Amino acid sequence: MSALDTIVVGGGVVGLSIAYGLAKAGERVRLLDEGDGAFRAARGNFGLVWVQGKGAGKPTYALWSMAAAKLWSGFARELEEIAGLGLQLSQPGGLTLCLDESELDRRSVMMAQLAADVAASGETYPYDILRANAVRELCPHVGPDVVGASFCPLDGHVSPLRLLRALTAALLVLGGELRTGRHVDAIEYRDAKFRIHAGGTTHVAAKLVLAAGLGNAGLAPMVGLNAPVKPIRGQVLISERVAPFLDLPTGSVRQTGDGGVQIGESKEDVGFDDGTTIAELSRIAERAVRMFPVLAGVNIVRTWGALRVMTPDGYPIYQASAECPGAFVVTCHSGVTLAAQHADPLARWIMGDAEPAVLADFKAERFHV
Repeated sequence: MSALDTIVVGGGVVGLSIAYGLAKAGERVRLLDEGDGAFRAARGNFGLVWVQGKGAGKPTYALWSMAAAKLWSGFARELEEIAGLGLQLSQPGGLTLCLDESELDRRSVMMAQLAADVAASGETYPYDILRANAVRELCPHVGPDVVGASFCPLDGHVSPLRLLRALTAALLVLGGELRTGRHVDAIEYRDAKFRIHAGGTTHVAAKLVLAAGLGNAGLAPMVGLNAPVKPIRGQVLISERVAPFLDLPTGSVRQTGDGGVQIGESKEDVGFDDGTTIAELSRIAERAVRMFPVLAGVNIVRTWGALRVMTPDGYPIYQASAECPGAFVVTCHSGVTLAAQHADPLARWIMGDAEPAVLADFKAERFHV
């Protein structure tokens, strides 16, 4: 068996995107995945390729997200060709709907400040604040409680399940290896090699990428890194298939390419509890019906909870280890939006290219100041 260049730990969207990018560039990659029993952010993914609102207070994150959204169409075409699977990508722009004037006012102020911060870097942040009539021109089925919305033309959505399948298939087509059911027990760095003890086997490679979501908190210190992440629960509802009524995704309601409606709008600090609650699901459903009264008579066929991966400030960590050269930690809660960045500029950085300048703002040291 050929020696490995890189081992990636974590088989969610983040780990798969990086492994795919490395394999596409010619590296010999093995991805170690704990399996479906692990806490997975990917199982609750909403599938949004989303820019608006991201980076409030940190314009570098807005720039990183904007660049990712612009890369997505080319990334999707290439991935679909390699994997032989459509992703149901659509980027018609997206809406964040507001149900009262105070919501719209807060949204307007936040978006204006974000646009001003981005403009200071010489870039334009595209968005509009729309009143109710303009929203109805884009979405005729919004309800009378909708008073306005923010709109960003870069936004869109994709099937998260198809994305996971395509990344996995493409990784294998490109010669990458996938090992499932491999919980990492220990990592050793010796003689410029990483020895990852997982699933009763020792895996050896010159480089190591930790993309294990919430698992990074325990794995990162093994290679001189820090990943202070915690779980934030989101609850999700899926409806039966219904006739098309929603062409644009919103931040909390989207109609999938298969016809079902995905609804989710919760952020709960409840530790490692990925269950659901009637109270929160009811709140989410009630708000969705206010936005789209057409949903009032629609049957819900699935509900579930999943745990987001959140740092103290909500922004990613991208860091190389000084103590164990060749080790990297990558953690974020926007794996779908940033997939194109992770598969290209980030993968090239891991292979030895210059670090993208924007990543300087996403080091773990910021939490020690």
